[in-house]
Amino acid sequence: MNTTMKHSVFIVDDDVDDRESIRDAFLENKHHHDYIFMKSGDQLMGHFSETPSNKYPSLILLDLNMPGMDGRDVLKEIKQNETLKLIPIIVVSTSSAVKDKEMSYKLGANCYVTKPDSYKELVTLTNCIAKLWF
Repeated sequence: MNTTMKHSVFIVDDDVDDRESIRDAFLENKHHHDYIFMKSGDQLMGHFSETPSNKYPSLILLDLNMPGMDGRDVLKEIKQNETLKLIPIIVVSTSSAVKDKEMSYKLGANCYVTKPDSYKELVTLTNCIAKLWF
């Protein structure tokens, strides 16, 4: 894939600090893409209903545990939709429970990672994500 291409990355998480930390970690690695924040699954799905497919993101980083439409509901809805299902989704959750990982993969997640404990680990994680997906 062309590494100079600017991708759009949707960061879907109800925690504003987590959204900003994830974006900042990407930027610290010099991965300058369009980072779009969504605070809920409802906001994400509303965005898709109003957006043409050529404006879909290159990647979605999705939190599992959010009020309203949670990450599981989002995965289910996106992966059952013919036009949305090709968008790669990485679940980024505080949960390290095997049941959450298994359920995420069963619902169609492309990858599941547990949110790191430190910012330094987050910088490493986002660098790996960028190298794998961009």
